[in-house]
Amino acid sequence: MLLSVDWDAFSGTRELVFDAPIWGTRDREYDRLQAWRDRAARRGGQGWDALADDFPLYPGWQELKQYAGVPTWAALSHAQAWEWLDFFPVQDVLNVDSHHDLGSLSGDPTRVRPGNWAGLALKAGKISRYACHYPGWHAHLPVAEGFDLHRTREELLTLLSDDVLARVTLHRPVQWPAPERVRGILLVQSPAWTNPAHDPEFHRLARALSACPVTPTMKRSPPFIERSVSV
Repeated sequence: MLLSVDWDAFSGTRELVFDAPIWGTRDREYDRLQAWRDRAARRGGQGWDALADDFPLYPGWQELKQYAGVPTWAALSHAQAWEWLDFFPVQDVLNVDSHHDLGSLSGDPTRVRPGNWAGLALKAGKISRYACHYPGWHAHLPVAEGFDLHRTREELLTLLSDDVLARVTLHRPVQWPAPERVRGILLVQSPAWTNPAHDPEFHRLARALSACPVTPTMKRSPPFIERSVSV
């Protein structure tokens, strides 16, 4: 099996934070950096510390260290997920994420994007079976997909055909597979959705797993200088 991990499963938000990207965001350059500057400014801060109360780093990501030695790649967003899938024969995929990535009602439904890469991959035969495991903190955030799995699955009825939906499993909380079962890992930064203050932990994790870049990721550190880094 393959394991995909979106950093937004851990770099999250608290309830009733109405400018949080979990309510919906695009994935433009603005959303990846300037939107976070604007959030920090609204909270009276000049640095990322102003975001700490509303956008915490939840525990659980440390579990990934058990996969040291498993071939690992890092990407800026799930828009690059198909490049990673093509490294392997067709098999099951477990995606640890705050979003199911199976489809979206906005945008071009045929273009691979962060919100639909998994649904299109199932349809194209690049994935045999797909599981999305939501983090435990979704249980306390009604707006989150992982809060009510029945509600979320009902929403998928309008996005996926019956044969594709039959190969989809949704679960909360995360159940990590044994390392010997995992053939490859994709770490996804998703900067439009993740607090820049948590970039150092993401990059340290990527280095600990010896991740090879599918695409350069971002290091968004004060004084708000945008840089691309290789992990």
